[in-house]
Amino acid sequence: MKYIEVGKSGIKASNVVMGCMRLKGKTVAEAEPVIQAALESGINFFDHADVYGRAEARGECESIFGKAIHLSDASVREKIYVQSKCGIGKGETDYYDFSKEHILKSVDGSLKRLKTDYVDILLLHRPDALMEPEEVAEAFDILESSGKVRAFGV
Repeated sequence: MKYIEVGKSGIKASNVVMGCMRLKGKTVAEAEPVIQAALESGINFFDHADVYGRAEARGECESIFGKAIHLSDASVREKIYVQSKCGIGKGETDYYDFSKEHILKSVDGSLKRLKTDYVDILLLHRPDALMEPEEVAEAFDILESSGKVRAFGV
């Protein structure tokens, strides 16, 4: 497996990433061998979003992954990189929400579902040109200073 540095983050990620959107509807027992095969292949970077899952179970993929890989175990957590995304709200139809409140709530939900204290990278999921950059920056400052997120991107 080849590894590349992600921007200037210091993260040396596998050049193949496991996208976790397709964990939707899987049991933990079904997800474990898939994740284990990825790890054994040298994959150390896992991509998530707070909205990945069935319509009635947004975040489901993060929950399945968190239970299957045991991120609360420090020996596991220090070997992998976890990226998640935020910014898509849920109403009668999906909408973009890059408010400070939504970003902070989204990250807290992801951390709880993933069973970890931090994500390595947080991305704005399909950013909206009408978002308030100052509000996003304020949320990012809070998340970085609290240790909940190590790097940010779009």
